Amino acid sequence: MTQAPVAQPPLSFLEARVLGVLIEKEKTTPDTYPLTLNSLAAGCNQKSARDPAISASEREIQEALENLRSRLLVLETYGASGRVLRYAHNLGRVYAVPAASVALLATLALRGAQTISELRANSERLYRFDDSSSVEAYLQELATRNAGALVVCLPKQPGSREHRWAHLLCGEPTFPDSPTSGAIESAEAPGDLARRVACLEQEVAELRAALQALHARVDLPEQPAAST
Repeated sequence: MTQAPVAQPPLSFLEARVLGVLIEKEKTTPDTYPLTLNSLAAGCNQKSARDPAISASEREIQEALENLRSRLLVLETYGASGRVLRYAHNLGRVYAVPAASVALLATLALRGAQTISELRANSERLYRFDDSSSVEAYLQELATRNAGALVVCLPKQPGSREHRWAHLLCGEPTFPDSPTSGAIESAEAPGDLARRVACLEQEVAELRAALQALHARVDLPEQPAAST
């Protein structure tokens, strides 16, 4: 009898990043998997294919590993050498999701929110999806799990043609307010706008005076002032 999946407590950001790296490296560098702590730290802190880029210490990663191990999401092994402790993920079994879903969760944990087309391209080395409809079908399954959703479809961004998806391994995603809108509101504040207009008017008056003085010195006919 198959055991029904159980809702899991939220992970920390670094714990999700650690799992994402382990899932990624299992497929992309199988010869060095399971990973040592040093290799895992390099994968967490690499600058490419990561959003956001981070700089976590080995101590912080070790703490994350201990938390994940206590929840059976990470397994320890000494591998063939028997000398260096290595780490492997166990996400698919703990969350009771198939390999395709594991790949999507890892890609979201490593690269942040993405559209379906971006997810298909970015997870290609982890799992080969037949088409975008296949990606969407797995996302819908993850979003409607009886044990709790693991992904969410985000509202469309202004000017975007596709919805983005985000993982829920760490709970509900939070996004900062758009810096552009704040900058516009600040620039258009009444007091600031009045000061800018006054400065511009003063600069125009000074330029006109300088131009008139120049005309007088070279004895050129004065041009009519441009209307403002």
